Amino acid sequence: MDLDALTTARRQEWARLDELSQRRRLSGAEVDELVARYQAASADLADLKTSAGRTPQGDHVSTILSRARLALTGASDNVLRQLPRFFLHQLPAALYRVRWSTLAIALSFIAVVALSGAWIAGDPALVATLGSEAQLEQYAENDFTAYYTENPAAVFAGMVWTNNAWIAAQAVLFGVTGIFPLYVLVQNAVGLGTAAAVMTAYDRLDVMILYILPHGLLEMTCIFVAGAAGLHTFWAWVAPGPRTRTTALAAEGRALATVAIGLIFALALAGAVEGFVTGQPWPWWLKIGIGALALGVLLFWMLFLGRRAARAGETGDLTEYEAGTPTLVAG
Repeated sequence: MDLDALTTARRQEWARLDELSQRRRLSGAEVDELVARYQAASADLADLKTSAGRTPQGDHVSTILSRARLALTGASDNVLRQLPRFFLHQLPAALYRVRWSTLAIALSFIAVVALSGAWIAGDPALVATLGSEAQLEQYAENDFTAYYTENPAAVFAGMVWTNNAWIAAQAVLFGVTGIFPLYVLVQNAVGLGTAAAVMTAYDRLDVMILYILPHGLLEMTCIFVAGAAGLHTFWAWVAPGPRTRTTALAAEGRALATVAIGLIFALALAGAVEGFVTGQPWPWWLKIGIGALALGVLLFWMLFLGRRAARAGETGDLTEYEAGTPTLVAG
């Protein structure tokens, strides 16, 4: 084969292929032309390698083909370009899907706290099993409130953030078991009810409520959301509907894993409130107001942006291009 003759004959075709591959947008006819020229150039490259091995002409065609292949197959978006879609569409849609489950969990949690607290506080013998008189008095009078000020604010905020984010992530990711989210929720509810019983025994329940509300409004809501997301994942394989269990679980897992990521940021805000607001000697109306405002941020994302995203067809899942074309099912 005469390499120079082939190069001369194909130079314009290769140049046209290179031009098409570098365009940002192509019409339908141009896409067809790109595919046809890509196939032709691939055949030319095969001829070049078969007859002459590696050559400068072959390297040139190979480079053009690489650019054309990238144009045909596409490339993932820049991460910075994906962030607006995640925070304005995927995350709100995923949060919106679990709104009613979150409310049901919140009401159940409050009921367990109230029942366990009332049961223990109503029986002095049960209160006595929690510790000695001196220990319980020390807890009610000093330790409970000192917990919020014994460490530097930044250290304390970081500590509670990482702990709560880890709990929330586990509740979502291990929710497929159907047991772990319930275990986390019941354990926290009983623990909070027990603390309330001790504080009630020493007429300090009002102090406990005042110290918990500023950060607890957002913090506990995040835990409720995590539990709801985990249970939705569990239900996906228990009752997959017309889909296979694997398909249903994969779709729910992808969609609701976004909740775990979003809660990391929400719990960072809750940690900041707990570290920098709860222990401050400010008026309680101001501290609780800041906590309510922080909760309002999450509710805005869940209910307002979530409703808008859901109406636009978002579910929190990846796009079809990212997740692959789903298998069609009846029903």
